[in-house]
Amino acid sequence: MPKTRGRSTTGPKRPVEVSVDTDTAGFSEHDVYLFNEGTHYRLYRHLGAHMTERDGQAGVAFGVWAPNAERVSVVGDFNGWQPRQHPLDAVGGSGVWTGFIPGLERGTIYKYHVESRHNGYRVNKADPFGFHHETPPATGSRVWDLDYEWKDADWMKSRAGRQRLDSPISIYEVHAGSWMMSPEHGGRTHSFEELAELLPKYCADRGFTHVEFLPIMEHPLYRSWGYQTTGYFAPTSRFGTPQGFMNLVDRLHQANIGVILDWVPSHFPSDEHGLGYFDGTHLFEHADPRQGFHPDWKSLIFNYGRNEVRAFLISSAMFWLDKYHIDGLRVDAVASMLYLDYSRGAGEWIPNRHGGNANLEAIDFLQRLNTEVYRSFPDVQTYAEESTSWPNVSKPVYDGGLGFGFKWDMGWMHDTLQHFSRDAAHRRYHYNELTFRGMYMHSEHFTLPLSHDEVVHGKGSLFTKMAGDEWQKLANLRLLLANQWMQPGKKLLFMGGEIGQRIEWDEERELDWPILQNHGHAGVQRLVDRLNAIYTTVPAMHELDASPEGFRWLQADDADHGVLAFLRIDRHRADPVICVFNTTPVARHDILVGAPSPGYWREILNTDASEYGGSGVGNMGGRESRPIAHQGEPHALRLTLPPLGALMLRLARSHDSDDAASANAKDPA
Repeated sequence: MPKTRGRSTTGPKRPVEVSVDTDTAGFSEHDVYLFNEGTHYRLYRHLGAHMTERDGQAGVAFGVWAPNAERVSVVGDFNGWQPRQHPLDAVGGSGVWTGFIPGLERGTIYKYHVESRHNGYRVNKADPFGFHHETPPATGSRVWDLDYEWKDADWMKSRAGRQRLDSPISIYEVHAGSWMMSPEHGGRTHSFEELAELLPKYCADRGFTHVEFLPIMEHPLYRSWGYQTTGYFAPTSRFGTPQGFMNLVDRLHQANIGVILDWVPSHFPSDEHGLGYFDGTHLFEHADPRQGFHPDWKSLIFNYGRNEVRAFLISSAMFWLDKYHIDGLRVDAVASMLYLDYSRGAGEWIPNRHGGNANLEAIDFLQRLNTEVYRSFPDVQTYAEESTSWPNVSKPVYDGGLGFGFKWDMGWMHDTLQHFSRDAAHRRYHYNELTFRGMYMHSEHFTLPLSHDEVVHGKGSLFTKMAGDEWQKLANLRLLLANQWMQPGKKLLFMGGEIGQRIEWDEERELDWPILQNHGHAGVQRLVDRLNAIYTTVPAMHELDASPEGFRWLQADDADHGVLAFLRIDRHRADPVICVFNTTPVARHDILVGAPSPGYWREILNTDASEYGGSGVGNMGGRESRPIAHQGEPHALRLTLPPLGALMLRLARSHDSDDAASANAKDPA
């Protein structure tokens, strides 16, 4: 069993330097060569604005790529925004322009004034490599440094062991602006510094191992949630400074919580100050709208076949891993990158050189991206949001894959949500929605997502999706969450799901925290706490997440009774867990379930326990197995299955004293 990602872990253990130039404000001939070749993956050390000294004078060195510009100059408050007062110089034929302006300080607002060789185009552009920007709707860049004294050394030393295929990874997905707002300041969004005081403790109390932030990079439109990125090297200034975000990451690490960033190399907005038509030509994007315009999001698509564009994007990924100690990247909308005909009809796309619909340049880019990420940071992970059956997404590049560490299992999400939205009386006809995943569950390294995409745009909250009356909705939600945590694969839950949020997510308002005064919703939160506690501490529930040896069906064809059962197995096959589901609102009595070993099987979880808001139907804490061969196992348990409930049972051992705390469910017999 691989210890990390299913790929070799030999090689450098520290970020690899790709530039021989140690001057972060310079751009050497070697840098130019690597950039134009598309293999310079640390461009943020050289391009952008860097505070430095030249000839004993403090100031700022600037660098920007604009190969089709006639002139480029720096404008800002310091020169009254007058072009040509502070011109930059072209660096040979590289397309890069550089210069030094003495006297400028941290916080100076600036843009690049680009005068194109084409059509008299003149424009002020924000810095593509800017570390900090004005707060939208203002669009200028700010001179800034990235100085910060990190205090997360213990985490950084140990994170490799916390992010392997055999490690428990339970992710809490967060939109920083709407998780919780500040009542002391008129209900405004919390700053990074304020979140650092609240979020780490909350996630630790819930038992999550990681936080995933919706795109934190600078973006002009708040309601885009960050998915329309303009600043690929800057956290949004809506919530504070780069150091404020570093502190938030640092504090999460000190609470032993990893940080994953949602990263968007698939498309970017066409705002005039951004990357689009940067130097009077389609520099970052394809010129032909059949390749360069995204019909779904009305945004521009990167030209992955251009060397410098690949270097720009991979440098962005490296930047967050390097300068912000980020532990993983979730790559957004991978499917839209892989297919040339994604969301396009006949005649609206251009086939590749073989006549097919695969975007060969995007495939090459993703493989280069993952190769460089794992070469330089072998202790991080990448996650693909890929919604199709594209093969080998999470297989290594050397084995013909795209090279991601994990792939989101969108099929599980769709099928399972659909099943629990059905009236219980109709579920017997759609039983395969719960079992079909068994056909492919180990074809990739999967993460099971219940993400923000499922609770927006009129889709309703997880709670409102569930079938039935008030009690049944909460019971079905508990059953849904139990299914997610018991299945093989890493876990991701969008904020609000852990409290049974009733209202569809709205980026303009915080979560409905007062709902926790309701016992049923507080019970959902307690259930998530318990699920995380079991998942992270019981080896069978995570060690073989990515291996078929870790899962075995016990009952996968009892559609009439809505019963489903399987085994989760640990690496040493010594401490399995029996997982059983009843998807009907009727308690099931005297249900035989196979058991691999004799002894007393303790009920370590019962989603119908009263502490979770259930009715309290159960098995008095456990059951003794009987020597009855059943479901391919040498022994069997005779169980009571609670209505719309799930059970987890583990063979009792002397050290399992905590198992008894799982449920206060009574035996109706």
